[in-house]
Amino acid sequence: MTIPQWRRALVTGASSGIGWAFAVHLAASGTDLVLVARRRDRLDELAARLRLDHGAEVEVLVADLTDDGDLEKVELRLADATAPVDLLVNNAGFATSGKFADLPVDGEVAEIRLNVVAPVRLTRAALPAMIAQGHGGVVNVSSIAALQPLPHWATYAATKAYLTSFSEAVHEEVRHHGVVVLALMPGFTHTEFHGHVGVPPVGIPGPMWMDAEQVVKSALAALARRRASRVPGVLNRVVATVSRLTPRALSRRVVARAGPPVTDDELPL
Repeated sequence: MTIPQWRRALVTGASSGIGWAFAVHLAASGTDLVLVARRRDRLDELAARLRLDHGAEVEVLVADLTDDGDLEKVELRLADATAPVDLLVNNAGFATSGKFADLPVDGEVAEIRLNVVAPVRLTRAALPAMIAQGHGGVVNVSSIAALQPLPHWATYAATKAYLTSFSEAVHEEVRHHGVVVLALMPGFTHTEFHGHVGVPPVGIPGPMWMDAEQVVKSALAALARRRASRVPGVLNRVVATVSRLTPRALSRRVVARAGPPVTDDELPL
């Protein structure tokens, strides 16, 4: 299998975790980058490293994708024909956890804006040029949480369910134009994410965890195979299969009885 060579990729949530790993892996393969996140210091650090280690051309675009003005800046960058982007990685997102009735509604709305509205708008901004040139890819980072309703994670799981369905549908619309839209559904991944949302690593068996680099390699291989969705890791695919086969009523009751996570902190990615 030949992995496509992407000329320029725009990666959101590039300041940490899976987004950071996408940026490093793509730069090492000769791809120029546009890095998007809220934390300029982290972006500048990453950009300097990628320029030095791989000779990549790297742009830094500081943006809060829950802000309409900042989101529009990224849309305009995707539409810039003078330096076209042929791979978009919508990785930015965050989770809230706890009983929905107890959570501040503004945080839930912000979660929907970042996890759903931003990738929808950015995908829409990127696709016309990709279709016109007959080549392109979009990776929307979802989660295996998309496969079942999750009490105590109600908004997060719902946003990922939307993103997965949206990605697979748009994939079918554009695949005959040489464009791939991939719903990437990782499970437990070694990033900052799980510590902030109350999933203690000691409670999860070691084989269930993946490194962000493994997730990225799986995603890029799925793009090469022109897949509409990918669950990285054999054990995660087993979990995903069980989730799809388990009655939803049973699944949600089991999760509800397990109780809320140990914290209701939010994690911007």
